[in-house]
Amino acid sequence: MAAWQAQRRFASTRVAMLATVSADGRPHLVPCTFAVDGDSIYVAVDHKPKTTTNLRRLRNIAANRNVAMLADHYEEDWQALWWARADGGASVLAEPAEMTGPVRLLAEKYSQYADRPPGGPVIAISVTAWSGWSAS
Repeated sequence: MAAWQAQRRFASTRVAMLATVSADGRPHLVPCTFAVDGDSIYVAVDHKPKTTTNLRRLRNIAANRNVAMLADHYEEDWQALWWARADGGASVLAEPAEMTGPVRLLAEKYSQYADRPPGGPVIAISVTAWSGWSAS
């Protein structure tokens, strides 16, 4: 699958998996909502209940900015299967002014955020490689 196809399919999905790596090399994977803007992906820490605000994904990014995101599509008809991945470097946006654009993009994609915008912080991923596969 060409990079542009992977990017388009990835952007069309509603949820993806965010993979981060700790300072000691331990992988961490979480599902998340996201918005794509060109070669940038934004993931917000939102109001859904969490056991702590000291999230492992944020600590991991502070220690190692390399991340990957994976979106996929499954059907019983295996000819319709596909996955798309974005690899890149992440940073954490915590200032209200820098979160405004990403939060707006997220609110345009998810009605839940239009009603109650995420308070942040926002993970900003600069994608360096799009890749993917499809059965057809």
